[in-house]
Amino acid sequence: MPRLRDGVIKRGQSWSYVIRVSDPATGVTKPRWVGGFKTEEEAKAARDEARVQARRGEYVNRSTLTVVEYLAEWLEAHATAVKPKTLAGYRHDIEHYIVPRIGRMRLQALRPAVISKLYRELSEHGGQGGKPLSASTISHVHRTLRKALADAVHVEQLLTTNPAERTKRPRNQNAEPARIWTVDQLRIFLGVARSHRLYAYYHLAAYTGARRGELLYLRWQALNLDAAEVTFGGSTAVVRGRRVEGTTKGGRSRVVSIDTETVAVLREHRRQQDIERQSAGTAWNDSGGLVFTSRWGEPLYPDTMTALMSKLIAAHNSSADAGHVLPHARLHDLRHLHATTLLIAGIPVHVVAARLGHADPAVTLRVYSHVLREHAVSVGDVFAQAVKASVSKSVSKPNRQE
Repeated sequence: MPRLRDGVIKRGQSWSYVIRVSDPATGVTKPRWVGGFKTEEEAKAARDEARVQARRGEYVNRSTLTVVEYLAEWLEAHATAVKPKTLAGYRHDIEHYIVPRIGRMRLQALRPAVISKLYRELSEHGGQGGKPLSASTISHVHRTLRKALADAVHVEQLLTTNPAERTKRPRNQNAEPARIWTVDQLRIFLGVARSHRLYAYYHLAAYTGARRGELLYLRWQALNLDAAEVTFGGSTAVVRGRRVEGTTKGGRSRVVSIDTETVAVLREHRRQQDIERQSAGTAWNDSGGLVFTSRWGEPLYPDTMTALMSKLIAAHNSSADAGHVLPHARLHDLRHLHATTLLIAGIPVHVVAARLGHADPAVTLRVYSHVLREHAVSVGDVFAQAVKASVSKSVSKPNRQE
């Protein structure tokens, strides 16, 4: 009959170990049996590691839960705790990139090397049709997996450490946003858009730097035109074909000042919307006071505004001479143009950050560092000119006679 020797015993064809673990809630120690080891040496090594973890209060019970099983439970637990768009991003990463490659593995068998291999495979042939997956997408997958495994450590207590924290992944070369348009080209575009009923949308996007979803969430009650202020307090997104509303990207509302011309544009837009409401009569869809709607008051989708911008550019280019053709630009490029124009004009970074809704000015510095570098080229001249001006003033002063 096999005997237990220092917490290790052979059962059938495999080895097991037992340790006593203290319940942190009651302080009572209970035996924990773990089996399935091929050799006595493997069982002893696992026993020793488990004893250290138990003394530190970090011991977790052995589990056969697979990665796919855990992630399914994790997604369900987060269904009501995060924004619908965030949840959709988690689900996409898990279903398309994580589960097909490591889903069958035991959760507790995950190691940094395994996850590093996953990222390497994704970078080589993880995209559509076996094409390489971009470093930015792999970084998104990493954030999803890191968050899920962090919860496995701190919430579910299924892991002692997070293996995603020590992985190697492709370096993400953050592309600096290019200035697709100049201010003159923006003026041309807004001139083209002026005849469209949604002209105010593009004007406000360019003059505030707001995201497209924030503009589509905007209600009239969030506009104080007398004070020339707009409060961005939420955002609109599309999840699985359905329009959803939630908080802004940073989760905070912000107040943005606007100029007198933008105030006039919004007043005219409201006047036109009132006319459309009267014309529609009972067919008008009461959408809770949205600033930008269809002709019948229906909420608009973000892709609708992106597609309309492309159509307006194409319509202009079809009849423009070679010197006035507008390069293709995304709706988000209006936000970049707003930010770069302010930074080049010398507006402090923290002011621009607050206007864009960046919680930390460091984000603005990172995204628009190229603009600040360009602007910094002339700083040395500015200082030198200030010193020369000071010297000139002192020389020009007449000497005082004693």
